[in-house]
Amino acid sequence: MKASTIRVETLKDIRRIVIKIGSRVLASTGEGINSRRMRRIVREIVGLHQRGYEIVIVSSGAIVAGMKELGLNHRPRAIPLKQAAASIGQSKVIQLYEKLFREFRIKVAQVLLTREDIADRRRFLNSRNTLLTLVSYSVVPVINENDTVAVDEIRFGDNDILSGLVTNLVDADLLIILSDIDGLFTADPAMDPKATLIPVVEEIDRGIESIAGDSRTIEGTGGMSSKVETAKKVAEYGIPTIIMNGHVPGLLGKALDGVEIGTIFLPKKSRLTSRKQWIAHALPTSGRLILDNGARDALVMKGKSLLPSGILDIGGGFEVGDAVTCEDTAGKVFAKGLTNYNSKEVAKIKGKKTGEIAAILGYKDYDEVIHRDNLVVF
Repeated sequence: MKASTIRVETLKDIRRIVIKIGSRVLASTGEGINSRRMRRIVREIVGLHQRGYEIVIVSSGAIVAGMKELGLNHRPRAIPLKQAAASIGQSKVIQLYEKLFREFRIKVAQVLLTREDIADRRRFLNSRNTLLTLVSYSVVPVINENDTVAVDEIRFGDNDILSGLVTNLVDADLLIILSDIDGLFTADPAMDPKATLIPVVEEIDRGIESIAGDSRTIEGTGGMSSKVETAKKVAEYGIPTIIMNGHVPGLLGKALDGVEIGTIFLPKKSRLTSRKQWIAHALPTSGRLILDNGARDALVMKGKSLLPSGILDIGGGFEVGDAVTCEDTAGKVFAKGLTNYNSKEVAKIKGKKTGEIAAILGYKDYDEVIHRDNLVVF
């Protein structure tokens, strides 16, 4: 099947779109927000909105906008200085969005998220309900990480990661990442003049990940590798991703029409449930379980729950309900799930049969260490 045909088929039923706009698209060092480019992008988004698409924006740019106000020539590394820059810049970014969308009588809403808002299931659902309500009223949410309060333990890392999580959060049909490059190339085009654009990626394997590389500039925190990693996670949701150049006018509408623009990453045919997407990618990992081959095969090939008899060893300290990874004896992570027992309890019952749990612990709340409903196999 031709690449153009694949695109048309993949995008034919798209309704809700998350559009991530990177710092390198919106702003530049020393000059802050590029209002002219931002106006053009908003105009293109309005065009999609008028065609009936529901739009959710994940926007970077707050820290760079604040850097100008503080007279900083280099992106700050210290969390307090980042927070200060973000607190100044975020208001300028959202004010400009409001002004530009107001010209087309479209309302926007600012939504600031931290990792805790996604990792906590109740806050996850509250955030989802708020965002879906805004969309139902034809309001365009503009989402950013809450850099003003974020610290290392709760920050997403970059807005590529955040955009992938938001795609799951709002049950989107497509993620579009606007960057300063045309898409994924066979090599770094800045280093290799023979590099060519890859129009379609059917599966993100190690080969694709290796050519993604990792480039960082003062304006942004994420390179192509973080974008490809995000596309990989979104594909597991059953959702396609397009990485395209936000500097070139007129591409958004054409991309939705199936024109070969940027790189499209195709979704996996089997889509994880929202809950399993949340377990796989939103929850931080608190520990790990090393399993024998029999337990690994039971989880991967037979869809079974994890029993204590298949656990060889544990790593890290975790509590009941925490997310832990499952590894084979070679150290390869192949699953992640919510544990029914804490690390001290698992250390006592590992390698034992289910019938021995009560005698060892003095109680038995569950037969399984991880129930299959709370387990995601990668």
